[in-house]
Amino acid sequence: MFKLIHKRVPSNAKNDVLSGLTVALALVPEAVAFALLAGLNPLVGLYAAFTIGIVTSILGGRPGMISGATGAIAVVIGTLVALHGVEYLFAAVVLTGIIQIVFGLLRMGKFIRLVPHPVFLGFVNGLAIVIFLSQVKQFKVGGEWITGTPLALMLVIVAITMMIIHFLPKLTRAVPSTLVAIVIGTLAVLFLGLDTRTVGDIAPIGGVFPPFHLPDVPLSIDMLKIVFPYAIVMALVGLIESLLTLNLIDDLTETTGQPNRECIGQGVANTVTGFFGGMGGCAMVGQSLINIKSGGRGRLSGIVASLVLLFFILYLAKYIEMIPVAVLIGVMMMVVIGTFEWGSFRLFGKVPLPDIIVGIAVAVITVLTDNLALAVIAGVIMSALSYAWESAGKIHSMEEYESDGKKTYRLHGALFFASINTFHSIFNPKEDPGNVYIDFKDSRVIDHSAIQAIDKLAERYQKVGKTLHLMHLSEECRLLLKTAKQLVEVNVLEDPQYHVAIDKAKDRMEGNL
Repeated sequence: MFKLIHKRVPSNAKNDVLSGLTVALALVPEAVAFALLAGLNPLVGLYAAFTIGIVTSILGGRPGMISGATGAIAVVIGTLVALHGVEYLFAAVVLTGIIQIVFGLLRMGKFIRLVPHPVFLGFVNGLAIVIFLSQVKQFKVGGEWITGTPLALMLVIVAITMMIIHFLPKLTRAVPSTLVAIVIGTLAVLFLGLDTRTVGDIAPIGGVFPPFHLPDVPLSIDMLKIVFPYAIVMALVGLIESLLTLNLIDDLTETTGQPNRECIGQGVANTVTGFFGGMGGCAMVGQSLINIKSGGRGRLSGIVASLVLLFFILYLAKYIEMIPVAVLIGVMMMVVIGTFEWGSFRLFGKVPLPDIIVGIAVAVITVLTDNLALAVIAGVIMSALSYAWESAGKIHSMEEYESDGKKTYRLHGALFFASINTFHSIFNPKEDPGNVYIDFKDSRVIDHSAIQAIDKLAERYQKVGKTLHLMHLSEECRLLLKTAKQLVEVNVLEDPQYHVAIDKAKDRMEGNL
C-alpha cells in the first residue's frame, strides 16, 4: 500500500477538481450507510460528510486528506441515539469538537506517536468486526430475522454488489466501483420489481440545505452527564483515526502534515456539523486514498468533493431513497474486508508474543465494549508495560579494576522506574574498594525514579565509608540529584545532553526555582 506513490507530485488545480469529483461519488454511499449503522436518517450522514469535509479541507493540517462521517464514529453513537435521541447526539458532537480544539491548542497531536503498530492493527480489526456485526443486524425487521425468499433475495443482492465492487477495478478505474455497484443494484431492483427494503423505507431524505439550529436539549448538569462520556470517546476515536490517516498520507506523498492543526480543524468541523444536524466524523482512510490515487494533493480537492456532495443532497435526494438496503450492506461488507488487516494472521510466530497479545486484546475490547478509545488506550498501556518489563532486565554493567584499587562500573541500558531493582543489584558497597566509579556514558537516566535510585545508591556507599564517583551524567541529572549531587564528576566535553522526564529540571535550567 505504501508503494502507491513513489515521488512527490505537486498540487494541481485540474487534478484536485477531478479527484474531488471522484471522491464525492464515493462519499455518498458510505455516508448513507454509516448513518443507517448509527440508527440515523441518511441525511444526517450526508450533512456530516458535507460540513466536516469542507471545514477540514480549509482548516485542517493535511491537504489532500478527506474527512466525513465514518464507521468509527457511527459505532460509538448508536447507543446514545437509541437511548436519548438525535438532539442529544448533536449536543455530543458539538462538545466533541470543543474537546478536539482544546487538544490541538494544547499541542497534543504529537501523542499519536505513542500508538504502537500492534494497537493500530487491533483497532482496525476490531472496528471491522464491529461494522460486520452491525450489518448482520440489518437482516432483522421488527426484531425478527428475515427468512425465506426475502432473505435469499437480500443475500443475492449483497453478493452481486460485493462482486461488482471487487472485480470492476480490474477492468477499469474510470468510475468508482462502489458507485457502479449501487447504480446497477438499484436499477436492477427497480426494473425487475423486486420486493426489498430501500433507504426510503427506513427514512425519507427530502434533500434540503443543512439548517443551523442549537441542539434541542436542556442546558443542565444531567445533560452533560449523558453526552460528556460519548463526546470524550468520539473526540479520542476521531483524533486517533484522523492522525493515523494523516501519518499514512504523509508516507504516501512524502510530505509532512500538521497534527496539531489537524486536531483544531477536526474540532471546528465537528462543532459546525453539530449545529447543522450532522452525526460527527473524522478523517476517512478509504476516501483519502482514493483522492491521493486520483491525483488530489491540495485543499481544493476536498472542497470540490464537499460542494459536489452538497449538490447531491439538494437535487438528487429522491434517487438516494431508491437505493436498496441490501446494496448498502454489500458496500459495508466490502468496507469490512478492506478495513480488516488480513496480514495480521501472517504475523503469528514472526513478531514478539506480547505484540500479538496486545493486538488481539485491542480488537476484543473494541468488539465487546464498542468503545474504540478505551480499546486504544488499553492497548497503549499494555504496550508500555510490556516494553517496560522487557527493558527492565536489559540494564547491566561491565566491571573494571585498576592497579590503584579503583573500581569502575560501566553501565549499559536505560535506568528508569522498572529497572531500578536490577540497577541496585549490580552493586556491592560492602565488597567494593574505597573509590568506586560509575560511568553512565552508555546508559541513560530516564525519569525521577532513576534519579532517586542514584541518590539511594550514594547513601549506601556513604554508610560503609566509601566514596562514589558518577561520570557522564547530563546537566539536568546533576540538578535533580540530592545526596549524590557532589559526587558527580563534570566533563563539559564528554557529558551527554538530554532531558529527564520531569518538569522540575526544566524549571531549574530556566532559573524559575
